[in-house]
Amino acid sequence: MIIALANTFVPIFAGLLLGYLAGLWKFVDNQNVRTLITFVMSVALPCSLFSTVGELSRPAVERQDEVAAVLGITYVASFLVVYFWAARWERLSPAGSAVLALTLSFPNLAGVGYPLLEAMHGPGRGVAAAAGLTIGSITVSPVALAVLEHSTGNPGNRAAGRSGVRSIVNTLKKPVVWAPVLGIVFALFSIHLATYLELSLATMGSATTGAALFLTGLVVSAQAFRLDRAVILSVLGKNIVQPAFCLLLATAIGMDPHQRDYVVLLSAVPCGFFGVVFGKNFPNAVPPVANGSLIASYIAGLFTMIGWMVLLSHLHPTAG
Repeated sequence: MIIALANTFVPIFAGLLLGYLAGLWKFVDNQNVRTLITFVMSVALPCSLFSTVGELSRPAVERQDEVAAVLGITYVASFLVVYFWAARWERLSPAGSAVLALTLSFPNLAGVGYPLLEAMHGPGRGVAAAAGLTIGSITVSPVALAVLEHSTGNPGNRAAGRSGVRSIVNTLKKPVVWAPVLGIVFALFSIHLATYLELSLATMGSATTGAALFLTGLVVSAQAFRLDRAVILSVLGKNIVQPAFCLLLATAIGMDPHQRDYVVLLSAVPCGFFGVVFGKNFPNAVPPVANGSLIASYIAGLFTMIGWMVLLSHLHPTAG
């Protein structure tokens, strides 16, 4: 068990640490990371997701419906709870509440979740992360963007409606959203690309894991860190409460034990950086608690993810 955990987590956190130190020591500019974000989220990851999903059989794709449903409910429930807690008890603005809610509700599936499932359960298992990434991209992400656009612009209800629709449309245009959907279509209808095209996509997709881990560390290195009550509560909610809720939900619907393990592990992944990155495009939209939670969730995640893996191994000793 110790060797298996080391083989899984050391490469992941080595990539995160490399990106963090590169940004901290100014070896790489950690303030202007949009080009690297574009490469990971619009080129490498979509190629990897399309290749992973498109190679699946029709039954394997159809088995992801419960994964998508459980993760979707988990994300939305987490987003709503955090948003109203931040607005009511932490006195954050609507924009700040939305950034914090997206940060805590949508785990870093691109940088950590995808390589985690591939390392723990073998090639092809990243399809669950692809499903979770797609669901998060079309649910909580556009909602957070709509709140950001509305709260920092025209407060009219009509403008709010337009910004919400515009956010959803813009989200659906992103390659990271439509690439796995296109892969699903290919898998369902048994459509296959020419070998040279499949190899080309696989080559670009192979850059995903290292680049996403490095990017996450780079983004984290640019954030100010302050440990206070709000950060502690946020990390407890993200690293403990969210996966616990996901486990209860998956168990309640009688989910297959293997898939249950996948969704719980994905929920236990530390905070995603979408909230902070989105918030940087709006004035005074990123609260200190979001930055602090982003960093603290990775520090705590080294222990909490291992804890969840050990727990799941006892609940389902033959998982994997």
